[in-house]
Amino acid sequence: MLQQYKNILVPVDGSDEAKLAFEKAVQVALRNGEDSTLHLLHVIDTRAFQNISSFDTSMVEQVSDTAKETLNKYIEQAKSAGLKNVDFSIEYGSPKVVIAKNVPINLDIDLIVIGATGLNTVERLLIGSVTEYVTRVATSDVLVVRTDLSNTPALKK
Repeated sequence: MLQQYKNILVPVDGSDEAKLAFEKAVQVALRNGEDSTLHLLHVIDTRAFQNISSFDTSMVEQVSDTAKETLNKYIEQAKSAGLKNVDFSIEYGSPKVVIAKNVPINLDIDLIVIGATGLNTVERLLIGSVTEYVTRVATSDVLVVRTDLSNTPALKK
């Protein structure tokens, strides 16, 4: 029996691993038919701003604007590959909790496609990998992407 995934979540953080996860998620969504929706997610880790004494909202706005630009490029790429249902959200908080719990519940996610590692090496060493946490805690299926899809025809530029 072939599993059909209708709501696919792919967290992206600007890393190469996240880009590979995005590319694979597009392929999974395309294989699962027109009813599938690809939800792109960028989580702004608010803990990173807690230690900055001169914190102001313009810093968060700047990070949000950069994330929106990146997410819009991903949406264009997914649509040019043939995907019709693509959206994105920017959330704030602990990335592992937002990815594993909050967003999957709110969007009825049945598959999370995530890169093997992300940008935050320090957190991975001290606290534990976001990917590792997601694979342990998420109630939906999780696909951890480790392979390069640069030869995938639908995503070549």
